[in-house]
Amino acid sequence: MLTICLITLGDPATLTGGYRYHRRMAELAGRNHARIIFVSVPTRLPVLHGRRALRTADTADVVLVDSIVAAFLAPWIAFRRPRRMAAIVHQPPGGIDHSPARRWAQAWLDRYLYGRCETVIVASALLADRFDRAIVVPPGRDQKAGTEVTDLREGARAAALCVANWLPNKGILELLDAVAALPAGLLRLHLAGDERADTPYGQRVIRRIAGLSDRVVRHGPCDDDGVGRLYRSADLFVLASRWETYATACAEALDAGLPVIGWRSGNLPHLVDDGKQGILITPGDKIALAAALRRLAEDEPERRQMGAAAARRALSLPTWEQSAQQFFAILGRRP
Repeated sequence: MLTICLITLGDPATLTGGYRYHRRMAELAGRNHARIIFVSVPTRLPVLHGRRALRTADTADVVLVDSIVAAFLAPWIAFRRPRRMAAIVHQPPGGIDHSPARRWAQAWLDRYLYGRCETVIVASALLADRFDRAIVVPPGRDQKAGTEVTDLREGARAAALCVANWLPNKGILELLDAVAALPAGLLRLHLAGDERADTPYGQRVIRRIAGLSDRVVRHGPCDDDGVGRLYRSADLFVLASRWETYATACAEALDAGLPVIGWRSGNLPHLVDDGKQGILITPGDKIALAAALRRLAEDEPERRQMGAAAARRALSLPTWEQSAQQFFAILGRRP
């Protein structure tokens, strides 16, 4: 059996696409004659714990470094380089939400570590362009089985779902502004994700929702069953994120047969053709975002047509089973 030690930052149960990718691979490892052991680097002064993490991982067949922790391990690689080291990359070198100075420094450290890996796995073709050599293993698009649905419209003409943690990059405030511009009673917006209420951005979102209590429903963090029920019950999916390495939530929405509305940026144009499986908008154009929401909320025949096209598009995307087979086959190869 192949033993993989995956070094990541903070709690592996964190609700983001990258962490979820790792958990799904861990769940499917046994079917692929492998196992994944998680080693977590604390979020407080993480660079001080890099050497210990590498020492803990020493007994594994492969040490797999999550891109979110790569820069903090890089200074220790010269002193304690694993026998076999690979990277799983969910963000461009330097990260996304940092200051320019930090992005520059972190990008240098990220690339230093990636250059010493025998294999670099990336989550999308969009990321592969950032590397001289990388293998794309995208997330799966399928939800766990379930049939339960619930009434998300609650008297409105349509229900929209957004699955995203409350971070500035995710565009929650822009989405709320667009919803506020719609006629009353047209759309009910459902938000699922980590609200991060202890952050300044989370507090801004909460204050904005306070004036939209008749239009917006908060679900907070949801497990797989809960978010699956939301996908099955919604009429359309919207994500105003300015950058998505892959956009796993959008792929899952396609698999649920939901038309997708989002910015024309990141990987989303690789998943959705504008006017076919959904509507793509110039990033930051809140007026166009409101117009797209109104269009699909009011036009049920078009919504259903796009939803059917979304379900067909999803069939061309890999399932988690297929992605896991590729993932473990790559890591099992000897250089």
